[in-house]
Amino acid sequence: MASRQGGPGDAESSRPGSTERRTASTTAPAGSRRRAARSNPLPFDPETGDSRRRGSASDRRSAGRRSSGHRSSVARTAEDPPIRDPGLYALTDHFRDRLEQPGRYVSTRTVSDAIRRGQLRWNRTDGWRFALVEGGIRFVVVVGDTETNSPVVVTGWTEVADREAALDARRWDPVDVDTIAVRAALSESSSTPIPDRIRPRTVTRPFVVGDHRLKTEPGEPYVRCADCGCRFRSKDAITSRGCHGRSGR
Repeated sequence: MASRQGGPGDAESSRPGSTERRTASTTAPAGSRRRAARSNPLPFDPETGDSRRRGSASDRRSAGRRSSGHRSSVARTAEDPPIRDPGLYALTDHFRDRLEQPGRYVSTRTVSDAIRRGQLRWNRTDGWRFALVEGGIRFVVVVGDTETNSPVVVTGWTEVADREAALDARRWDPVDVDTIAVRAALSESSSTPIPDRIRPRTVTRPFVVGDHRLKTEPGEPYVRCADCGCRFRSKDAITSRGCHGRSGR
């Protein structure tokens, strides 16, 4: 069963910088691990910074039935499309860790937008996904509600849907777009070296994968850890080696 905490809510502001912002490289220590499940009956409000009470699990399930016309979450099957009310979703600890990592470009606001307006897709590996393209970037949110008492946001990531549109959008700068492209390329086939997809990218603000804070230089066929100096060409190589700072090279 997925562990969960307070969800994205249903009143996130769309004004710039309210809940979505470029994460500073010092926001979270590299290599944070999925934490054990814990109870938190006062979900976090991303707008005010306060905790807010919501109804009981049975109240939320009743609301889900009213809003979606489907059975309650405990009775749902994998074939039932997920509900589109972000206020009924909680966040797994795994996803909360991702919110804190530099270079992921996901936020509670983008999660809510994807659940409300995104294209719904089924994937045999992950299950149900919401996908929403904004400013040339695709936000993918994976949700689940068949093994928990209420729906949860399992994970989320970004992909470059239209590079030219992303570069033209005021929302992103070229380093943002290249960071999203490199991270997505590393994840597509984690065991496969991808030097040709890394070489053209310039990432000057480190992004986190595993224990490492990674950067690139134009023309170099690898990503380099800003802390230990190790060079990598695949995601498996990154996640299989710990970072020991500058002495670890």
